[in-house]
Amino acid sequence: MILLGSTGSIGTNTLEIARRYNLKIEALVAGENFELLNKQIKEFRPKYVVVKDKETAKKVNFNNCLYGEEAILEVIEKSNSNLVVNALVGEAGLKPTLKAQELNKKIALANKESLVIAGKFIDTSKITPIDSEHFGLWYLLKDKQNFSKLFITASGGALRDWPIKRIKNAKLKDVLAHPNWSMGVKITIDSATMVNKLFELLEAKWLFNTTNIDAFIETKSIIHALVEWRDGSTTAHISKTDMKLPIAFAILDEVKDEILKPVNLLEVGNLEFRKIEKKRYPVWEIKDLLLEKSDLGIVINTANEYAISKFLKEDISFLDISNIILKSIKKFENIKIDCIDDIFVIKKEILNYLKG
Repeated sequence: MILLGSTGSIGTNTLEIARRYNLKIEALVAGENFELLNKQIKEFRPKYVVVKDKETAKKVNFNNCLYGEEAILEVIEKSNSNLVVNALVGEAGLKPTLKAQELNKKIALANKESLVIAGKFIDTSKITPIDSEHFGLWYLLKDKQNFSKLFITASGGALRDWPIKRIKNAKLKDVLAHPNWSMGVKITIDSATMVNKLFELLEAKWLFNTTNIDAFIETKSIIHALVEWRDGSTTAHISKTDMKLPIAFAILDEVKDEILKPVNLLEVGNLEFRKIEKKRYPVWEIKDLLLEKSDLGIVINTANEYAISKFLKEDISFLDISNIILKSIKKFENIKIDCIDDIFVIKKEILNYLKG
């Protein structure tokens, strides 16, 4: 197995599954967390190790530790493993996905941006999704296609219970106080803006070949996906919020063991469902446009990453993240992407526009 993003939450959960089933790790790719990476190297003894930059590489206890984007692609090419687990965050995950596809390797995909930015150029038949929502849909749809509509759920993010008038004053610490779980900084912010769910809808479009998909808030995050069937019935995928379940299905040929303890619905007691309101989540106004014009994925991703970087420096307010995205969509609404290279050209145009 080639594990990209080994020190993040998906990566550490993947290694738990590898430990449980005695799976060989051929390559570990990480960012700057060299302390955890050194522990992983000692336990799993990979053949290749790659980190973000040269300074981090000096701190890694491994002979010939590589660094940088090109090194990741080189390791994917050199490795004998047929499985790539891509848990990289952001656009950095795109080229590794394309490289794995080029080499006809199986991809266990947790990197949202690969499909958001370049879904039209990716063969989803080689992909097993690790996101809990897409895994839930995949689980429900196995060998079945007679659905009428697909649904994924959202937690609502850290500000879901705030009075709408107060949201404009939200600070970084408020946005990162997720009510259901602890995640990385970027994805927690994306959860609060609902950009994360826009990404997931676009991913689902490519994975399941449909635009007939929507989302709503389920506050306890035990229902991850639902399928509405043509006969009028609906089935839901219910499980505890633990990524080891989708990871196990993505990397093992067959899963027969109990990966998670079942949800005790009597203990849950009741569930609450809410509509995703545009007043609280302004980016939701472009949901249908994004599904219709999927080339806009590069616009929303670039604008979002730019806006988050400004928010983290306290240069802009929380609501400005959504405003920057909507402004960018309006400016670049009619873009057309015909090849992979177009993606990077358009990205430069968007950044030039945003930087003024």
